[in-house]
This record gives sequence, structure tokens and C-alpha cells, in this order.
Amino acid sequence: MNGHPESANHFLQDEPRTNWHDETLWWVRKKRDKAAGEVKEWESLREVASQIKEKALSDLAKNLVEFENNARANGIKIHWASDAEEHNKIVLTLLQKKGASQMVKSKSMLTEECGLNPFLENHGIEVIDTDLGERIIQWMEQTPSHIVMPAIHLKKKEIGKIFAEKLDIPESDDAQLLTETARQHLRGYFLHSRVALTGVNFAVADSGAFVVCTNEGNADMGVHLADTHIACMGIEKLLPKTENLGVFLRLLARSATGQPITAYTSHFKKPEKGKEIHLILVDNGRSAILGKPDFWKALKCIRCGACMNTCPVFRKTGGHSYESTIPGPIGAILSPHYDSEKYKSLPFASSLCGSCSAVCPVKIDIDKQLYTWRQLLTKDGSNLMASQLGKLLRRNNWFDNLGTIFSKLQKRLPGVAKRFLKAYTAERNLPEVPHETFKRWYKKNHEQ
Repeated sequence: MNGHPESANHFLQDEPRTNWHDETLWWVRKKRDKAAGEVKEWESLREVASQIKEKALSDLAKNLVEFENNARANGIKIHWASDAEEHNKIVLTLLQKKGASQMVKSKSMLTEECGLNPFLENHGIEVIDTDLGERIIQWMEQTPSHIVMPAIHLKKKEIGKIFAEKLDIPESDDAQLLTETARQHLRGYFLHSRVALTGVNFAVADSGAFVVCTNEGNADMGVHLADTHIACMGIEKLLPKTENLGVFLRLLARSATGQPITAYTSHFKKPEKGKEIHLILVDNGRSAILGKPDFWKALKCIRCGACMNTCPVFRKTGGHSYESTIPGPIGAILSPHYDSEKYKSLPFASSLCGSCSAVCPVKIDIDKQLYTWRQLLTKDGSNLMASQLGKLLRRNNWFDNLGTIFSKLQKRLPGVAKRFLKAYTAERNLPEVPHETFKRWYKKNHEQ
């Protein structure tokens, strides 16, 4: 674990890729803006969604009991997992009971969080990721760099090369050809796999049903051809009422990719005759976050990725620089809950511009939480240098004198100033030095 600054620096060494990554994600952000602008009640939808999620989280214990009772009545088998280890063991046990040696899997950030793939592979189970982006990074033995577009950091030529290596075809950067090749490659796995696993976008307490949103149709093909459907869900995904879905389905795809709705929005309420649905409800630290007054609203997240597409730091440094399952602004406020030492640099990987909060469809106060994390990490000594510097600069004379010294240094010896601040100036120009400080200007013009 290098920390964000070191990992980001590695990504920044490839300037053409950095610029391309930045421009690509900003293009997605503009698509989001266009889609949102076509819905006149967009801001009202955001506010309603925020209130629904806050109410759902406030009543989470009651909603979970209601959901479990209704889901069981529908014929869905419910399992509870307190942490990642228990979740993984439940999945393995289900596979072993079915005598399955392989499993097709659609995109699920929860299973990434739990480290399910390597766990199953260590127990002799072949896991086939069927989302195209996930399959690519699985081949490359990487983790997703984005929660919606897991292979966004790769260019078509790189993808063509890995296809040629894994599927023994000529190298090509033709997206349609690569997609068709992937379709043919995965079809045999779909036809022969007895167990399919999906994530869950939303679950509804009053019906006991859950919803999976995809664009490729891989989740649907997997679960309809398999005898057993395993669905993995974080407990925060629960909504109180079926009517709430209309609000979130209008927000999700528009926020994520600028689409009016995902190509496939599949509702699962009960298993087909002769088949089984197993739903695993996972806590893995969520209850602890829910009990924190400054941070519980982060659990409102619907995993749209909008905060990543707009964040200037994420766009320029890539998702892998965060070294966490959930990267970007939302990851920077979630990850430190699990290991504040390991992820102590993430809350500082932000300009605090507030763009993340401005685009969040459920109005999470991401920038405020980033700032709060900075205070906590500095206070407990996780960033000792920043803490000591802050104490020093709070003394008026020190602050004034340092400002004067740096001003003169930059004017007279700009090369020395740049070397002293090389970590800053490596990617930025120093601002022009003002003729006089604001404090002196104010004193001269207003304290007469």
C-alpha cells in the first residue's frame, strides 16, 4: 500500500493516458448533465431520493425484518453475513451443496469488497465474470478502476491485445468485433453453469423483491439458464416501498452514464418452479458506519459513479491510485472506516471543490465528510506533519512572516521556490505573487 500520492504519481507518468482518461470521464459527466437537464423535476427527484434513503436507513432494522419475512414468503432463501468472511463461506457452501465447480457472475462491487473471486478460486471453484469490463480485468488480474466502467482505464488496443492472448484471435481494436467475440466466448459458460451470482441494486421491504440493473443482459442470461441464483446485497440497498423504485430508477442510469434507464431492469420476487434463489444480506461494517453521526449518510450511495466522473482528482489519477475497492470521492469517505491507517491519504485526494456533492443523485454531503475525515485523521496523528504545520500557522505572526518570505522568494528566486514546493509545482504553476498581502491592503484601506 503506497498511498494515493505515490500511486497517483505512477499513473501521471503516462501523460497521454492521463489526458485521455480525464477527457473520457468528463464526456460521461456531460452526458449526465444533458440527461438530467431533460428532466425538469430533476432536483426534486434528488431531494425525494435523499429523504427516502435517510428514512430507510433510520428504520433499517424494521425494514430488514419486513423484507426478510416477505422474501421468505415468496420462496427466496435468506442468509445473513456479518462480514466478508461469512459472506464468502455462505457462497462456497451453496456451491458445494450443488456440486458446482464453476459459477457465472455478473458485476457486483460487494463481492469485490469481500474478495469473493480469489476465495472461491482457492477452493477449486472457477469464477467466470460475464460483464465484459469485468471479464477483461479478470483476465488481466486487476481490480475494477471504476464501479460502473471497470475497465475504463484501458484503451481498445490494449483490450484487443488481451483478447488475442486469451481467445487466440487476431489483434483488433474493433469494438463490435471484440464484443461479438466475448459473446461467443461466454455463451458456453452460460449454457453449462448450474449456479449464477448477481449483485443487487435495490431491494424492497414491502414486497420482498429485489432489482438488478444492467446494460449487457449477462445477469439475466446467467440466472435464467442456471438452476440456482445467488444474489449478494449490502443491507443499505433496502427501500421501504415498491413505489420508491420509480424515483431511483429515473436517477440511477442518468447519473451513471447519461441513459434514461439501464437496458435491463430485472425484478426478482420468487424463484421459477424447480429453481432456487438465495439472497445474502451483508453487513461488513455498515452497521458501524450507520452509528456515526458525521458519516452515516454515506450509506445512501446507490453506486452510480457520478462523483468519480466529475472529480478532477479521480479523472486525472485513475481509480487504481486509490487502492481501495470503491475509489473516487465516495470511496475516500467509505474506505477509512475499514482501515483508517491504510486509507489515511484518501480524504486528502480531493480539491474539496464540492462537484461530487453537486452531482450525487441522493445528495450525500461528500465534500463535508472528506473535510471531517481530514480533521479526524490530523487530530489522531495520522498526518503528523500537517497537524504540526497547522498549529504553527494558526499563530498570526508565523503565518504573516511565512507569507512574506515565500512572496519575496518567488519574486526574486522563482527556481528556488519551485524546488522547495516541487510536489506542488510538478503538476501546477505557482500563482502570480500579489503586490501586497490582503491583510496589509485591508489595514491600509479600512483601518484608518
